[in-house]
Amino acid sequence: MAEPNNHGDREAQRILNRVQQESDPSGSLAARATKKMRDHVAAGDADQSDWVELWGTRIGRVLGLGLLVILLVSLARLFIGA
Repeated sequence: MAEPNNHGDREAQRILNRVQQESDPSGSLAARATKKMRDHVAAGDADQSDWVELWGTRIGRVLGLGLLVILLVSLARLFIGA
């Protein structure tokens, strides 16, 4: 039997977990997308021990999201002719 510490086994297990997570029928596409968006804006991937990086990432992502909303509203107003 293969060693559990083998890099190839760990990579295979990571891939299988990812496939299982993405194909889970219990969550809808909208629920998964909402969770991924919330985790992204909350800086879940940033270094949790460095508060400057954590808050800087959160602030930057919120500002980016706000800018996206402003641009989409401006574009919609341009096409609608308001």
